[in-house]
Amino acid sequence: MERTAKVAALQFNITLGDVDANVEYAREALARVAADGCQLAVLPEMWSTGYDYKRLNELAKRTPEVVEEMGRLSAQHGMVIVGSLPEPHEERVCNTAYILDRGKLVGKYRKIHLFSLMGEDRSIHGGDSWVVVDTHIGRIGVFICYDLRFPELCRRLAVEGAEIIVVPAEWPKPREEHWRALLKARAIENQLFVVAANCCGVQGKLDFFGQSLIIGPKGEFLAEGGYENCELTATLDFSAMENWRQQITCFPDRKPQYY
Repeated sequence: MERTAKVAALQFNITLGDVDANVEYAREALARVAADGCQLAVLPEMWSTGYDYKRLNELAKRTPEVVEEMGRLSAQHGMVIVGSLPEPHEERVCNTAYILDRGKLVGKYRKIHLFSLMGEDRSIHGGDSWVVVDTHIGRIGVFICYDLRFPELCRRLAVEGAEIIVVPAEWPKPREEHWRALLKARAIENQLFVVAANCCGVQGKLDFFGQSLIIGPKGEFLAEGGYENCELTATLDFSAMENWRQQITCFPDRKPQYY
C-alpha cells in the first residue's frame, strides 16, 4: 500500500534570548505549513532562545511552557513537531529535541555530541541515549547539529527502524559544504529520508547560512532553503524508499561482526 507524508523544515533567524518573539514566529510558520498539508514540521536547534549562554539557565525555565504551546499547536494542526530547546538540568541545561505527535509528547532526545570548539560542553549537559519513536506518519529518529559528524549515531537510528531522520541545527559559516555533504551521506548510506532545519542570520559573532534540506534515500535533494527565512516542504514516498532498499540491499549485506 502506498504511504506518503508531506513534511516541512522551518528555517528562520532566531532572535537571541527572545522567547516570545521566537515562539510567535514558529506559531505563524507552523500555521502556514499546516495549511499546506504538512504532517511533520522540524524547527532549528535551540530555536526558542539561540545560544544565549549568559542567560541560558534562566531562559530554560520557560521551556516547559514552550513545550506546552508546541503540544497545543501539534494537536491543533494534527501534526508532528520536532525542535530542540534548552531543558533545565541541575546546574546546567540539556540541548533537548522534543517530539510532539498530535498533542502528545512521544519522546525527547538530549544532544550527545557537544561542540567543544565553541564551549558547548562547558554550559550544556550531554545526553547518553539515542531516540527513535513511532509517530502517526512513521518511525522517526533524531539527532542535533554536531551529531551529524558522527555517522555511528545515524546508523544506530537506521538499524532501529527509523524511516525519517530529523535534524534541528545551528550550523554556521564557513562550513556549508560539510553540512550538505554530510546530510546527503547520512541519507544515502542509511537509505532513508532526512529533514534538516538550520537557522539563518547573524547571532553575535556567528553567521548562520540556512540551506535547510529535505533529502531522499538515494541522496536526492527534495527541497532546499536559501539564506533567508523560509519554509521548505516535500512529500516523502515510503514505498519508493522500500523499493530502493530492495534494489540496493545494504542492510541485509551488512557484516557488523567485523567492524
